[in-house]
This record gives sequence, structure tokens and C-alpha cells, in this order.
Amino acid sequence: MVLISINLRTSIASVGPLIPFIREDLGISNGEAGFLTTLSLITFAIFSLFAPSIGKKLGLGKAIFLGILLLAIGVVIRVQGGITLLYLGTALTGIGIVTANVLMIPFFKAYIPEKIGLMTALLSTGMSLFAALASGISVPLAEGLGWGWRGALVSWVGLMVLALFAWIPQLSPPKSSSPTEVLAGKNVWKSRLAWQVTGFMGAQSVMYFTMITWLPDLLIARGMSPVNAGMALFYMQLISLIGTFFAPSLLMRLPQQSGVILAVGIGYLIGYGALFIHNELLTLAALTLIGIGSGASLSIAYTLISLRSAEAVTTARLSGMVQSAGYILAALGPLVFGISLDLFDNWDLLIWMLLAMTVQFVVLGMPAGRDKKI
Repeated sequence: MVLISINLRTSIASVGPLIPFIREDLGISNGEAGFLTTLSLITFAIFSLFAPSIGKKLGLGKAIFLGILLLAIGVVIRVQGGITLLYLGTALTGIGIVTANVLMIPFFKAYIPEKIGLMTALLSTGMSLFAALASGISVPLAEGLGWGWRGALVSWVGLMVLALFAWIPQLSPPKSSSPTEVLAGKNVWKSRLAWQVTGFMGAQSVMYFTMITWLPDLLIARGMSPVNAGMALFYMQLISLIGTFFAPSLLMRLPQQSGVILAVGIGYLIGYGALFIHNELLTLAALTLIGIGSGASLSIAYTLISLRSAEAVTTARLSGMVQSAGYILAALGPLVFGISLDLFDNWDLLIWMLLAMTVQFVVLGMPAGRDKKI
């Protein structure tokens, strides 16, 4: 499970730092290069809706194996030629990632329900940790070791193959486990609670992806060097691991999760509000609060998917619904702010936008944190 988790973000996080190399080698525009990230998020949003059906058809273990296999194939294909293969491989990686990502939570629910908190913590921590590592070592692999952008991107396939071998025992689920194929499940699209969890996930997704997209530029605009701005983003992602790992175990011990959500929301409000003040030390303190909240938010969203659904099939459907909407909003957030920046040339709009998302985070997260099932 740990090997699966560490492969769910590396193929995305490794692309951003290598875009200048890709653009120069293939002779493509900034728009064509930037579409790589957008394509991944669009693929996530669309195929999140199909992943539950794939899991029901094949069984969760086989469907997760298929997801990692498609991810590995996509990683290899995208470095074999020009822009067409790059896009095709990127789309395949997106399909593979979202298939495995959506189905891991119902897998925990079906086969190891007594360890949902620990498993969710390991899943989200593995994803976050290796996303940070992939973004940090991509350029050294490409330039320092002379592998080029193609070698740097394809180097992660070794971990994917290792994960596939490690997952082979799960292709035949334990006979004592309840087969998910025979469970009817609920219609999550008609559930108010499901929409509350979905809106909560969307708010945290917008905040995370908008911050990782625009934070360095915000800091550079305030006079920070590009190196220090990049280190500030890395610090925020690294400190997020505290919230990512510890939040699920805490949530599982509580009868309701609304109090934790409110506390994280207050932390966001203080952290984002502090960004209005142009002081590097205060900015570091603000990024500490925001980073821990960001990590906790992802774990809270994943944990709520499990806690708010009664059976594995409903969990899979809710996971697909929540992640689809989350990725759609994640794709729109950085774009909407970018347009706003072009129109008004005011970096404070970024902070106001994040504060508005925090309000949505709390307003929808509080009822989603109550002890009830879909």
C-alpha cells in the first residue's frame, strides 16, 4: 500500500520543474507546455467518475493493479517522441493515477476497516512526501546527472514496477472479505451530505493547487529571490506532512470531526491573513500554519469519504464524486486567479480568494464532519 501511495503523485510533480527543458527540446509554446498539468487534472476529473465502476467490475485489488499498470505505461510512452506522445502518455498516467487513487479508500473500507485511520494517513503522507521529492530532484536528475527531461521523467517507472509486484497478492482478495460486487450501494449524487463532503474537498483542492501554482510568484513580486521563493514552497509542502500523517488517527478517535475542521479553518484564516503583511519572518510563520492545514485538509477529506459512507461500494462512489469535483475546481482555481491578476494586477486578490475558499471549507466542512452516513 505504501508503494502504491508513493507512485500517485511523482509523475505529476516531476513535470513542473522540467517544463523549460521540455519546451526547449520539443519547440513548443508556453501554453502547450502548461497544458500538461491541465490535461492531468481534466483526466482526473473525468475518470474519477468511472473508477468506481471499474472497481465493481474487476474487484478493487485488480482495478488498483490496472491503474498502476496504466500509469507505468503512460510514463514510458510520454518520453518516446514529440508532443503527441507526450500528451497521450500524460493522459494515460492520469487515468492510471485516478483509478488507483479513487479505489484505495474503499479498499481500506472493504478489507482493513479497523485500520482506516492509519491507512489513510500512510496513503496521503506517501503521496505528499514523494510529490515534494519528485519536484525537488527532477532538475538535478535531468541536468546534474545528465539524464535529460526524458530520463528524469521515466526514472520513476522503477518504483511503479516494484509496486505492481508487491500488489500481486491483492489480485485474489481474502475469501473472508465481503465481495464488493454484490453490494448495491447508495446513490451519492442525491445525497446532501455527499455534496457537502464534495464541496469541502473542492475548497481544499482550490487552496492547495492555487498556492503551489502562485505562491512563488507572489513572494518574488514582494522582493524575495526566486531561489528563496522556491524554498518557501518546498517548506510549505514539507511541513504539510505533519498534518497529513496525524490528522486521520485523530479523526477516527472522535465521534464527530467538525471541531477539527473548524480548528484547521481558523488556522487558514490566520495564515492567509498574515500574508497581507510584507514581512519574511511573518510569512514563514504563515506558511507553517497554511502548510500544516493543507496536509490535514487532504487527510480529512479522504477520511470523511470513508466515515460518511456505510459500505465499500458507496465509499467508492463517494470517492469518485468527491475527487472529480475536487479536480475540476483545482483546475479552475489557478486559472481564475491568473485571469484576475492580468485584469487587476493586484496580488492581494490571491489572498482574498483563498480566504473565500476558507469560508467554504468551514461552512461545508462543519456539517460534513457530523456523525452520520449517506
